Amino acid sequence: MMNEGTNKGCASDRNRRLAISFIQDFTSLSTKEALMSKIADFNQKLGARITSLVGTMWCAYAFAAIALVSLPSALKTGDTVVIVAWIAQTFLQLVLLSIIMVGQDVQSKSVEQKINETHTASLGEFELAKEARGIANEELKELKEISVEVHQLLQRLEGKFTA
Repeated sequence: MMNEGTNKGCASDRNRRLAISFIQDFTSLSTKEALMSKIADFNQKLGARITSLVGTMWCAYAFAAIALVSLPSALKTGDTVVIVAWIAQTFLQLVLLSIIMVGQDVQSKSVEQKINETHTASLGEFELAKEARGIANEELKELKEISVEVHQLLQRLEGKFTA
């Protein structure tokens, strides 16, 4: 009998340890998820900030100035490959990056404006359609009243002819 009580105690301890382990794993999982979420938020904010800084014409001017620093060295070599490489790899990549971003921002704002205008026009059309439906409902109501009156008139006339 002593063995059974000891076994029950062991099973109870084992269940308690499993429950504690599960709770710890769950807690650490939610802590990890919260940490990952904070890291993702930070990365998104940092990326947006860097993008807003790099995507300006002032950044394009700064990149052009930086690229022009190495232009004399490229020209001194007299090697066409080095000069073409400087143009393609240094100047164009640095400067065009910002200019393209500025252009995309301008296009994005243009598209946003068109979307807003379309939305406003759609709302106006919707209001006109609602108004037209209201008028149509009123006309239908009037037509039903006229139909009832005509029906009553026809019944009276029919009564006069049959009498």
